[in-house]
Amino acid sequence: MRKRSVLIGAIAAVGAIGALGLPAVAAPSDVNPYIVGGHDATEEYSFMVSLQQQGQHGCGGSLIKPDWVVTAAHCVQGGGQFSVRVGSNDHTSGGEEANVTNVQTHPSGDIAVLQLDRQLQATPIKIAADSGAAGTATRIIGWGQTCAEPGCGPAPQVLQELDTQVVEDSGCQGIDGQGEICTDNPNGDSGACYGDSGGPQIKGTPGNWELIGATSRSGNGDSTCATGPSIYTDVVAYADWVSQNTGG
Repeated sequence: MRKRSVLIGAIAAVGAIGALGLPAVAAPSDVNPYIVGGHDATEEYSFMVSLQQQGQHGCGGSLIKPDWVVTAAHCVQGGGQFSVRVGSNDHTSGGEEANVTNVQTHPSGDIAVLQLDRQLQATPIKIAADSGAAGTATRIIGWGQTCAEPGCGPAPQVLQELDTQVVEDSGCQGIDGQGEICTDNPNGDSGACYGDSGGPQIKGTPGNWELIGATSRSGNGDSTCATGPSIYTDVVAYADWVSQNTGG
């Protein structure tokens, strides 16, 4: 079972093929995923973040403190002004809005923490004590593309969710087993897609969700989404780094 770790080994370079961010946030045009094969969210997730530039959804994220968000590093490496919409199932309206004032990226892992210009009322999500062994039931949520081919359609307006599970690291190419999670593509045709990057992988039950992962990239290097498992940054493994960079 994966545990929190202070020391994280070097992992695949951020921005490598298969990343799931959008060109607006400096990811290659063929590596941006949304959830394929999911369905409209069955509940509201107070911690769900739409990371935006100029009012446009680019990546997902998770509110972990009233004024701090965790996301994928490749979502913010292009620089620029970022804002967030938090706690709404619609990335265009509702919830709370704030601007990002401080960005901290990990030197080797695909993870970043973003400080907001104010504390929000939304309830943050707790980082789990462990991310779970292979077979652990998880859920992914996001506004990523709902069709599999690159550029085949716009981001859905309504938040999507998909129940998944952790699988053996051997199911993902180029994975760092200490700092990343290999997550299945249910039925062989569903999973994260362009626009889901940085969004949460969670475990638990409604009202008791815990954060374990942040969407990172394809697990098989294919630009067509959901053709294989996906790789998620293991947020649990970086919990100490997150704590140190968000004020403890």
